[in-house]
Amino acid sequence: MSTHGDPAETERLLGLGQERRKTRKEVCTVIFAAVIIVAAVIVIVSLWTSLSYDDSYEKRNVILMISDGFGPASETFARDYVQYVKKLNYNYLTPLDKILVGSSRTRSSDSLVTDSAAGATAFACTIKTYNRAIGVNPEKVPCGTVLESAKHLGLATGLVVTSRITHATPATFSAHVVDRDMEADIAAQQIGDYPLGRQVDLMFGGGRCFFLPNSTEGSCRIDERDLVKESKERGFKYFSTRKEFDDLEPRKDKFPLLGLFTLDHMSYEIDRDPTKEPSLKEMSEKALKFLESATADSDKGFFLMIEGSRIDMAAHSNDAATHAHDIMAYHETIDLVKKYVDKHPGTVMISVSDHETGGLSLARQVSDLPQYLWYPEPVSRVKNSSFILSQELLNYWENDREAYIKNIIRSGLGIGDIDDYDVNWLNQNRTQLDYEYFLANITNFRAQLGWATHGHSSVDVNLYAYGQGSDALRGNHENTDIGDFIVKYLNLDLDFITYKLNRHVLRTFHQAFESTHFHNDEHHHH
Repeated sequence: MSTHGDPAETERLLGLGQERRKTRKEVCTVIFAAVIIVAAVIVIVSLWTSLSYDDSYEKRNVILMISDGFGPASETFARDYVQYVKKLNYNYLTPLDKILVGSSRTRSSDSLVTDSAAGATAFACTIKTYNRAIGVNPEKVPCGTVLESAKHLGLATGLVVTSRITHATPATFSAHVVDRDMEADIAAQQIGDYPLGRQVDLMFGGGRCFFLPNSTEGSCRIDERDLVKESKERGFKYFSTRKEFDDLEPRKDKFPLLGLFTLDHMSYEIDRDPTKEPSLKEMSEKALKFLESATADSDKGFFLMIEGSRIDMAAHSNDAATHAHDIMAYHETIDLVKKYVDKHPGTVMISVSDHETGGLSLARQVSDLPQYLWYPEPVSRVKNSSFILSQELLNYWENDREAYIKNIIRSGLGIGDIDDYDVNWLNQNRTQLDYEYFLANITNFRAQLGWATHGHSSVDVNLYAYGQGSDALRGNHENTDIGDFIVKYLNLDLDFITYKLNRHVLRTFHQAFESTHFHNDEHHHH
């Protein structure tokens, strides 16, 4: 029988419902408390297990290595190339192959294809944010980074890169701006001009132009701030030459250290003059020596981020040979760091890319039918980056320009059978990028290498790890999980750093609120 419309029955059912809800609430309160306790125990146990912690390793170090713009196809490409030039067996393993644990997903908060700024902020702040964001969340609010939290807890900190030190990846760990192009502001924050003060003990890389006043030749600043001078006033030992770098010794030189070897990015490995610029491996070795020395008498370790920055830039140009040489330089650095981890239990190394660049494919159809091959040999003959060769072409307009072009193709690209079409195309007045892309493609065509874009792509990138706790990174992960791993491993508190970064804003808001509240009270009183 239906009870619709019967007030007495409705009241009875409502009363029963209220009794049930009261009982359920009491039971749920007990269950909820029990669940919280059990969940806490499970989390603690799972973290303990997944990170394979060992009490004997009190001092912990994290070395985060970022191979910018380096996708799975690039690892295969570099392996094939090394096998060819060094005449190695087909089953040769690169230093990265030996420590492959999984893969990382790369999307940003506003696109399926990330840029370096959002990609690195995911590692640094453990959050997804928009493309171009440097250490800020999607609402453009500064977020605490793993480097800043490590510094707060007493760990030593370092950044080693082959790009400008103010470039997107190193910037996300050490600065907070709404757009990656704000490199003048990033430079000021990196030497300590922001709410947290100086956070980085050691910085090696390029990008001196953003530290020089506008009136100085080569400066990238629009103001007259001299950050080299300011860095020295803040205690930095500043240096810019190979000799000064070589002379650095932990016994006589102390943190903080600021080494800026070039005005812009450091040279591609294929173009690098070793008498003027140290390699990525050499900078990393020196950094480890200093970090080890600085923490020798402490129970606190260090956080070091090392970036093979120009792997990405070569891929933007679709420049296969330059890409290969920078990957090989990164492999050498991986080898170095692995040896360091072997000697220092409690150290974990993570190697990951922020994204893939170029959409590289190891095959290119250059005839009516696909041929199922690609040739490393044309790549092996290249002597300079297409960037350097394009600069030479851009600046040479003498009467013998055609002969000059042929010489660049012959000596720079190692090509003897020069195509008239290539010479005629390069003999036109074009932009530097046009020349750069075209020169790279001359080699790509002969090697039968394909590229889908001069930008980034959305493929998952390989995730590599070595050392204590690295098993926790097995499988497929969001890029934010890598930051989460570092947070758990070093017991960091990013929320506290976020609060410290923003408390002056909160204080201003609070004062404004109090002022408004007071005036409102006054108004009501009258």
